[in-house]
Amino acid sequence: MEMRRWKAPLSRGELYYFDTAGEYEAVRLAARLYLMIQEALRTERKSRVVVLCIGTDRSTGDSLGPLTGYHLWKHQLRHIQVLGTLHRPVHAMNLRETLRVLEMHYPECLVVAVDASVGSGSRVGSVTLGRGAIRPGLGVSKQLQPVGDIFITGVVSGGCGGDPMMLQSIRLGTVMQMAECISESICLVEKLWERNALI
Repeated sequence: MEMRRWKAPLSRGELYYFDTAGEYEAVRLAARLYLMIQEALRTERKSRVVVLCIGTDRSTGDSLGPLTGYHLWKHQLRHIQVLGTLHRPVHAMNLRETLRVLEMHYPECLVVAVDASVGSGSRVGSVTLGRGAIRPGLGVSKQLQPVGDIFITGVVSGGCGGDPMMLQSIRLGTVMQMAECISESICLVEKLWERNALI
């Protein structure tokens, strides 16, 4: 069953699900993400990676991106640039400006977009990984620019979305669990790179 997202991918293809309540899901996500980034760096002729964490801390359901960015910022990654944190979120009001910054200052970078999504009720708490861009804001009826070469989304709620007030009723614990899994995975990807001297 295809997932309905606030941020629907623009291209069809492989889509991987990870249950963040599982013991080794962060490792599984890291392994798959590492392979995807390796391939994309070659095919897109890029040399670096930016993780773009989209969302706002003003809404529990849409805080997955900023929380993930905050965790990554605390780890002070050496090789992966992070945009979008609790202190400097990337959201609907500044996404266009952020994309201009990416184009001007990070033209050699592959963009991994991280955001929240709406899917089936059975998938709440799961993280999805796929190739291609996403369109932030679709589930709350916003038309924003597509972004990303690879996407990571966290399913924060079941249903078809469309109501911004729905985002206020999402459990923070669920969002935190997904943010920790995603950030741990990205940190593991950097360790794999350092071990294999790919950066």
